[in-house]
Amino acid sequence: MTGKTEEYLLERKGGGTMLFVLVDSEVSGAGRAADLARSAESAGAAVILVGGSSATDQFEMAEVVRGIKGAVRIPAVLFPGNVTGVVPGADAILFSSLLNSENPYYISQAQALGAPNILRFGLEPLPTAYLVVGEGTSAWFVGSVRGIPFDKPKIAAAYSLAAKFMGMRFVYLEAGSGAKNHVTPEMVGAVRKVFDGFLIVGGGIRDAAAAGALAAAGADALVVGTITEGKDGMARLAEIARAIA
Repeated sequence: MTGKTEEYLLERKGGGTMLFVLVDSEVSGAGRAADLARSAESAGAAVILVGGSSATDQFEMAEVVRGIKGAVRIPAVLFPGNVTGVVPGADAILFSSLLNSENPYYISQAQALGAPNILRFGLEPLPTAYLVVGEGTSAWFVGSVRGIPFDKPKIAAAYSLAAKFMGMRFVYLEAGSGAKNHVTPEMVGAVRKVFDGFLIVGGGIRDAAAAGALAAAGADALVVGTITEGKDGMARLAEIARAIA
């Protein structure tokens, strides 16, 4: 049974690739996060993700979520790197299993620890297979990941097919925040052939050309975060939104 946020995403699926903007609660305080989210919505964002691989301050994150919810009409969705990323007030949470981690904690144990609070806080869980591509980023390091090589799209497709068979309705291909390279269109296309759920792609997407190629390959949503921190960040964000609409 799908909830309100998932229904929102499915209604928009097929009407152009969506733009998700990631707000790192460790980088942005509540006031700055609210301003960033408001600007991102105006630029064309469909969802605000709140989280980060190393975010640990739950009080700060909860405050950031409250600020964002008061500033925008689009959904605020938690993107936790650990159980510390589960806080009240958001619309939903990417309930993610890091399938290519070598540490079972990130595959199922953290999820078991976080699940009671997800229920308690009334968060809508979005069942997600989280796949880290490449290496050298915070997500790769913190998650003890055996990274999928950028030039091995069939491996990403195999993991995504497994996720589908396990009942996961979302797949997130992640190159990592600030990554030098983004996931290739070839990998997105290979995953799209076997996975008919909601496909999210993030990490290293810095311009409209790259975004357009990933959208054309079959991504349902692209996640952008780092570029919003520059002085021309919102202008670049608007360019990306136009390129994938």
